[in-house]
Amino acid sequence: MLNRGFHLLPMRPFQCRRSSRLTHWSASGLAVLLLGTLAAPSLAQDASAPVERPAEPAAEPPAGVPIIPELPPEPPTNGELVNPLELRQPDPLLPTMVLDRPLNPQERAVLQTALDELQRQGQAALEAGDLPGALALWNRELRLRRFLGPQAEIASLARVGEVAWRQSQTSELRFITLRLEQIEQELTGEPVAGAGTTPASEAAVNSAAANYDVLLSLAQAYQAVRAKDRAVALYEKLLVQAQQQQDTVRQQQLLSTVAELHLGWFDYTEAANAYERLLVLSRAARDSATEIVALQKLAAIYQDSNQPEPAIAAQQQLVEVYQKQQNLAPIPALKLAIGDNYVALNRPDLAATSYQEAFAVARSVQQLAYASDALQRLASLYQSLNRLDDALIVYQLLLDVERQSYNSYGQMNTYAQIGQLHATRGESSQALAAFQQGLQIAQQLNYKVDFFNARIQEMMQ
Repeated sequence: MLNRGFHLLPMRPFQCRRSSRLTHWSASGLAVLLLGTLAAPSLAQDASAPVERPAEPAAEPPAGVPIIPELPPEPPTNGELVNPLELRQPDPLLPTMVLDRPLNPQERAVLQTALDELQRQGQAALEAGDLPGALALWNRELRLRRFLGPQAEIASLARVGEVAWRQSQTSELRFITLRLEQIEQELTGEPVAGAGTTPASEAAVNSAAANYDVLLSLAQAYQAVRAKDRAVALYEKLLVQAQQQQDTVRQQQLLSTVAELHLGWFDYTEAANAYERLLVLSRAARDSATEIVALQKLAAIYQDSNQPEPAIAAQQQLVEVYQKQQNLAPIPALKLAIGDNYVALNRPDLAATSYQEAFAVARSVQQLAYASDALQRLASLYQSLNRLDDALIVYQLLLDVERQSYNSYGQMNTYAQIGQLHATRGESSQALAAFQQGLQIAQQLNYKVDFFNARIQEMMQ
C-alpha cells in the first residue's frame, strides 16, 4: 500500500514521467519514513519492555559515492526466458513521473552518477571473480542508460558486450545485439532484418537519423559484440551518406574500417574488394599516402591467400608509385617478392629479371642484405635450370657483397656452394680451392669444420 503512488507509466524511448509531489522521494524512501513514525508510539506505550541492543550501523560509503538502493523482488517469470535489458518494474533510481517529458538536467546528472557507480561495482565484481554478479549490476545499468540518450546507451552496450563475448555469455550477447538492432531502427526509421521491433518516437528518428557520430558508434558496438554482418551493413549505409555528401575523408575511413573488419574474419575476398574501392578513391583524390596503404594491403592479402598474379600486379604498382616519388628504399623487397611469385607461376625468366633488378637497386642504396638475398635466389634459380655457369658468376658476385658487409658466415656458405658446383661439373681442383677457402673461415667461426674437411678429403682422393 505504501508503494501505491510509485509507478511508471508507458514511455517512449529515452523519455520518462514523474509526479510533482514525489520529486525527491522514491517509494522505498517514503516507506522507511512512514514505518519509522508508526513504530515510535508502540515503544512509548511499553517502556518496561526489554530494550534490544541496536544493530551496528552499516558502514557509510566514501564521500561522493552515491548510495544505490536495492531493487524490489523480480516479478515471476513463469519459466520464460526474460530479457534482462527490458525494464519490467519500477527502479528506485528513476524519478516517478506523471508528465510525459525527458529528464531535466538535474535528474540526468543524478542518474548519470548512479549508473557510473553501478558500472564501477560491476567491474569490481568481475575482478573478484563474480561474473553473474557483475552482469546483474551491468544489466541494471543498461536498462537505465537508455534514459540518457542513444550515445550513452550504445557505449555501455558495447562495453558490456565486449566482456560478454570474452566470457562466452551467449545469451547476454544475444540480448545486447537485439537492443542494438532496436536502437538502429529507432535512429534510422528503417527495419533491421531479423531484429525485434520497438516503438520509435518521431522526434528520436528525426533528430538522430542523419547523426553520423551516433550511427558510427552503433556500428562499432556491433563490432564489439562480433555482429560482423550488422556492422558491415551499417558501415555501408554510412558510406552511401558520405558519398552523397562528397566527403572523401569519411569514405576513406569507412572503407578502411570495412576492409579491416573483413580481414579480421579472414574474408580475403571482401577485404580485397574494399581495398580496391579505396584504391580507386585515393587515386581520384590524388592521395598518394592512402594509395600506398591500399596497395600494400592488397599485395599482402593476395600473397597470404596464394594468389600470385594479383599480388604481382599490386606489388608492381607499388614499385611504380615509389619510383615516381624517387623513393628507392622499399623497392628491393618488392622486387624479391615479385620474383618469388613468378617462380610460383613457373616463369623463371621473369623471376630472374626481378631478382636482378632487386640486386641492382639494393646495391645502389647500400641495402647489402637485400642484395645478398637477391643473388642467393638468383643463383638457386639458375641451378634449378641447370645454368651452372650463370650460377657460378652469381656466386662470385655474392662473395663480393658478403665481403662488403663483413658477413663471414655468408662467405663460408658461398664457398661451400661454389665448391659443390665445381664438384658437380667434375672440376676437382676448383672445388678443392673453394672448400679450402671455406675451411679457413669455418675454423675462425669454429663451425662446420668437419664438413669442409670431409669435402677436401673427397677432392684429394
